[in-house]
Amino acid sequence: MLEDGVLEGKKTFGNITKYIKMTASSNFGNMFSVMAASAFLPFLPMLPIHLLIQNLLYDISQTTIPFDRMDADYLRKPRKWDASDISRFMIFIGPISSIFDIVTYLVMWYVFSCNSVEHQTLFQSGWFIEGLLSQTLIVHMIRTQKIPFIQSCASWQVTGLTVLIMVIGIIIPFSPFGTSIGLEPLPLSYFPWLVGILLSYCVLTQMIKNWYIKRFVKWL
Repeated sequence: MLEDGVLEGKKTFGNITKYIKMTASSNFGNMFSVMAASAFLPFLPMLPIHLLIQNLLYDISQTTIPFDRMDADYLRKPRKWDASDISRFMIFIGPISSIFDIVTYLVMWYVFSCNSVEHQTLFQSGWFIEGLLSQTLIVHMIRTQKIPFIQSCASWQVTGLTVLIMVIGIIIPFSPFGTSIGLEPLPLSYFPWLVGILLSYCVLTQMIKNWYIKRFVKWL
């Protein structure tokens, strides 16, 4: 039916828009994180191979975006492409991840004493996991203007694959593959810090997202 075709077109447009905003804001935030790390670290925050694997896993987690559902509110009226909204959104949302990347730097530096070249592998392992999980969580934070997981849930395909990628990311430093690329197992005491950082990241992102919607009267 014609109505079904129109609805499918709105869903496709919405999923394309959310993918662009996810990727643009994530990459923009990563740029700030690397710049901050280069200002005070005596070693690389992650090796090139770590970044490549992290980005590959993140990209895989987004392959199910075309199968995601759209909120009913979004489908009620026609939408149009707005490049200025995308760039503005990237500027406001992207640096949020950098705040918590820097918090991770400080935790690894001061709490776990990764403050010398001899301990760079542990530092890199800590940021590898936090960076991947925060990147993956942004999929759920940005896909809806509502509260994710509570008021609006992603499709089972998106949820299932993002959970799988997060689990794989956590396992890698504990695996022989992780050892082969220069990562090492993290102490269990790292994970309460990780949970706190990720929860704080989600809360702040939701707050900024709500402010952005009210300020610019745009759906994400």
